[in-house]
Amino acid sequence: MIIRNVLSDQVKDYLLTAILAGEFPPGSRIVETRVARHLGVSQGPVREALRDLEALGLIDSTPYQGARVRQPQKAELLEAYDVRAVLESFGARLAMPRLSDADLLELEGYVTSMRQAARAGDEDEQSRLDVAFHSRIVAISGNQVLQRLWRYLEPVSRTHITYILPGVDAELISGLHQPILEALRVRDTGAAYAALHDHFRIVGSMFDSLFVERSASESAPAVSGEVLAEATPLEAL
Repeated sequence: MIIRNVLSDQVKDYLLTAILAGEFPPGSRIVETRVARHLGVSQGPVREALRDLEALGLIDSTPYQGARVRQPQKAELLEAYDVRAVLESFGARLAMPRLSDADLLELEGYVTSMRQAARAGDEDEQSRLDVAFHSRIVAISGNQVLQRLWRYLEPVSRTHITYILPGVDAELISGLHQPILEALRVRDTGAAYAALHDHFRIVGSMFDSLFVERSASESAPAVSGEVLAEATPLEAL
């Protein structure tokens, strides 16, 4: 059971990464048997992974029709940013007395690398570093419930970024992390609260103006549900 649970988590991570990277666009079908064959696993872990992704709100499952990637909804995305602002400002407050010099150095490294990725036009790396920065603050808080809630919301607010990425000011988004870092460095809870809320307000406003609702026919690939590339079988990892 432990091995199977670990395997289903690996399948979920694979599918989540593929969805966020746009390999399974909104409206595309995820075929359980194809994913299992592609990853070299049985259908059980894939089925469990799809249930977890449905709980995250990333896919819809319909009896006898299988799973499809959900269409992103602007209102849901913006609501997720609002809630993340509250959760992360609370996490920053809890993290203040626990922050070490090594933690601050790590966070500073994320911000520096994020800016470099933005200037280089490397959206995937920038997104990875963005997640690492925010998740590290939440982790330092030490609050397990907060971490679970954050892990639920973070993929929702990051889902389909590639869907609306053209026009997003990547360097501006990277720069919004600097005031958060500075507030943490001086242990100023009020400044951290303001910086985090400004961060999500500005990013939310940017996405609000750029987000375009699309139909499934515009988003889905020509052959829906196809796995795009060969992968290393998970059982061999």
